Amino acid sequence: MPTFTQDAISIGQDGFTASVTATQSLGALAKTKDGRAFRYCKAGVADLVAGNVVQSPAVVTAHLAITPLTAAIGALQVSATLGAAAAAAGQYAEGILGLDGGYAHCIAGHGAVLSGGVITLTLRADDPLQVALPGTFKANLIANPYNGVIQIPAVATGQAVGVAGYIIPAGQYGWVQVSGLASVLVNGTPGLNVAVTNGATAAGSVDVITTTNLVTSRVIGYMAQAGVTGKACLVNLCIN
Repeated sequence: MPTFTQDAISIGQDGFTASVTATQSLGALAKTKDGRAFRYCKAGVADLVAGNVVQSPAVVTAHLAITPLTAAIGALQVSATLGAAAAAAGQYAEGILGLDGGYAHCIAGHGAVLSGGVITLTLRADDPLQVALPGTFKANLIANPYNGVIQIPAVATGQAVGVAGYIIPAGQYGWVQVSGLASVLVNGTPGLNVAVTNGATAAGSVDVITTTNLVTSRVIGYMAQAGVTGKACLVNLCIN
């Protein structure tokens, strides 16, 4: 079992362990002595499978391009009417409120809101509004990418954020690997040093990067050995 350190300080929750309560901030970075890097996450509605690529929560299109109500510079609350999709309590906690003009603010929390209802977002105390909202700006809500991670489907609905190195039960907290050598499910037979992306036919796997899928995907690692389809093989991750 690896022991994580950060600036030579031991981190409380080591690898291969899961917790029903958070012991770190979502997205916290940890490294092993051999240089592999991990991010702290909360599993979504299903157990995370060892060796599978995982993604951020699915982007909710009905929570994009919404119009916030007027608010003053320095405000710590922003309200807006959602589109045709409900929001669970805390769905965007530690996520980001993106605003016209290039401003982005961290969300501390919010209550549950029905489809088409008004969501009132409380911003983090150290991240108040830096521009007044005139009532004509557009806003986008994106969840913290590590809050409710899921196995990446063949057609990704979020960003690839890591590889599960062990089973993290649904709704529990643990670590996913983001860089260094990891054992990852392979689709196809990519050769040594070949760049790979999330698999387009097998959920949770990696595929060879091509000129076609590079348009809609990203390089998440390079093969450290010749790949064998349907097997977990070593990949040098470069997700973060």
